[in-house]
Amino acid sequence: MPASITLSQVSWSAPDGRPLFSNLDLSFGAERTGLVGRNGVGKTTLLKLVSGEIQPHSGTVSVNGSLGVLRQSVQVASDETVADLFGVTDALAVLRRAEAGAATADELASADWMLEARIAAALTRTGLDASPETPLAALSGGQRTRAGLAALIFTEPDFLLLDEPTNNLDREGHEAVIALMSGWRAGALIVSHDRELLESVDAIVELTSLGATRFGGNWSHYRERKALELVAAQHDLTEAEKRMAEVAKKVQATVERQAQRDSIGRKMAAKGGIPRIMLGGMKERSETTGGDNARLAERRRAQALEEARAARDKIEILQPLSVTLPPTGLPASKIVLRMNDVTSGYQPGDPVIRDLSFDVTGPERIAVTGRNGSGKTTLLALITGELKPWAGTVGVMTAFSMLDQTVSLLDPSVSIRDNFRRINLLADENTCRAALARFMFRADAALQTVSTLSGGQLLRAGLACVLGSAPPPLLILDEPTNHLDIDSIAAVEAGLRAYDGALIVVSHDETFLRSIGITRRLDLSAGHPG
Repeated sequence: MPASITLSQVSWSAPDGRPLFSNLDLSFGAERTGLVGRNGVGKTTLLKLVSGEIQPHSGTVSVNGSLGVLRQSVQVASDETVADLFGVTDALAVLRRAEAGAATADELASADWMLEARIAAALTRTGLDASPETPLAALSGGQRTRAGLAALIFTEPDFLLLDEPTNNLDREGHEAVIALMSGWRAGALIVSHDRELLESVDAIVELTSLGATRFGGNWSHYRERKALELVAAQHDLTEAEKRMAEVAKKVQATVERQAQRDSIGRKMAAKGGIPRIMLGGMKERSETTGGDNARLAERRRAQALEEARAARDKIEILQPLSVTLPPTGLPASKIVLRMNDVTSGYQPGDPVIRDLSFDVTGPERIAVTGRNGSGKTTLLALITGELKPWAGTVGVMTAFSMLDQTVSLLDPSVSIRDNFRRINLLADENTCRAALARFMFRADAALQTVSTLSGGQLLRAGLACVLGSAPPPLLILDEPTNHLDIDSIAAVEAGLRAYDGALIVVSHDETFLRSIGITRRLDLSAGHPG
């Protein structure tokens, strides 16, 4: 029987009682499927239901075939090695004893003489330079992710279950994972916001609060379908608004005709000559007709209003965010940042950055790239003054704001609105509300406490507070798309495209960098500006 995963009438609610899935029906075959949707909609929960880590509150999950599960983070003990992760420690020990001439006859008979070659092949497929004896603690977070993925493909499962597999990977690791998935011919369920990775899938399943919708094809095909949906929704809204106008016109005409008939009746009654019983009947029919017309008009009006509301709601979901920001007033010729022969690090005698020099002039948009450990975060610490150079000079010649991955600029204990007013002391309440609305924090949404926000909401709130009133001439961002859903990334991209100041951003997300119009690269792996 072919490998398959089937969810039938599955319902599941979060511990707080919020329903995530209700009577969900989905099936997956031996193909690569990307799972997309806003943060909190249930993508990771779906993987847990498929893997059996949690059970549905109702319905069934059937898996025909073997599963290999990669979590968002690979937790390791201090003494664990790559061999432990692969589950081959004992088998390798048999080979070592065989090499030393100490293996028993039974061990020699059961030894897997191709084991080390298969381990090496799996590590190579994820682009990781490691051996079975390499301690996992010696690997970076991104390298451990690649090791975990290599351990999965080593077992040749029928389905890979991958939760954000490219998060925290440097460019080399990112490209290795994309190459692996491009060549993967078994099944895979991939939760990801990585649009490059999603280009390699066979289908997209979009999760929303209304359920799940399957789109055949990769990310580009999915976006084309969504664009067509937007055009259709805009057409539906236009038609609904026409119907509203027509209903209003017909209702007015009906009211006027009824008023005219009533007027004629009153004049006839005033002249006399009509029996009292006939006058009563005419009045009763007029009132009945008027009531029927009023109820019919109200039903038509309510239907037209509901159609228009549904069309507007769909457009709000599908319409790409567009942000307009106040100008920074940064002159094109102004030197914003200058670093001269800077060397620095954290341990004496072990510099992370050595002899680095570069300038930022005017509204340049610079991407800081490089392998994990090449010094990207160290560079940002030098620019912001958190770290002092051992040699050379760092000069920042303008006001700036820094948004790190935790958006520590914001006070988590107060609302988005209160943070905005704290950061923008000269902004009045109207300016505050207008700025927050541009980043989709309208009305009561602006009163949410920062500690309750999702990752995507948090970064949007940080951008709104920094860019919404008087944007600084220099903005510094550290891996802004990590842990964001795709809708939130689109919102961030829209905000940054509207920003006219200088931008320094650390990111491995090439699609994001292209979208925000990067003009220059600083590749720390190469040791000099790109």
